[in-house]
Amino acid sequence: MALNLSQKQEVVAELAEVAAKAHSLVAAEYAGTTVEQMTAMRKKARESGVFLKVVKNTLASRAVVGTEFEVVKDALTGPLLYAFSTEEPGAAGRLIKEFAKGNDKLKARLVAVEGKLHPASHVEVLASLPTREQALAMLARVLAEPATMFARVVKAVADQQGGGDVAAEAPAEAEPA
Repeated sequence: MALNLSQKQEVVAELAEVAAKAHSLVAAEYAGTTVEQMTAMRKKARESGVFLKVVKNTLASRAVVGTEFEVVKDALTGPLLYAFSTEEPGAAGRLIKEFAKGNDKLKARLVAVEGKLHPASHVEVLASLPTREQALAMLARVLAEPATMFARVVKAVADQQGGGDVAAEAPAEAEPA
């Protein structure tokens, strides 16, 4: 069913708003994907902070103008599914990678991150980025490491000083009376 002008404007406005806030974009070919597969992917997308939309490329091209995803404008050809990561950069990559495993019809076509267009193979790199929780855990470990090292050094110094006193006293106890 064709969209009228006001519906097209709404779609462009919605996509432009999402694109302005998104961290990354993965555009994928989806022709041949079943309704059940698309429904499952949409459900997983909502759970993982990914905005998933199938829209005409001309509308998507208009929507990304003025955003960091404008670089994809000329590469949008054929029927594409647009996955914008809204909460963390790697979410769209993980979603497309996960669903492409069980669906040979779903193929990443392009990836855009921080104003740069990348080939489809870059979806692997994007998918390997840590989740927000993983990144925070890594940061906590990095921040805790200096304190841990300091505590080890203080303990080692205290052990050496304590060990030196015991060694100095040992011969005094061993002398005959």
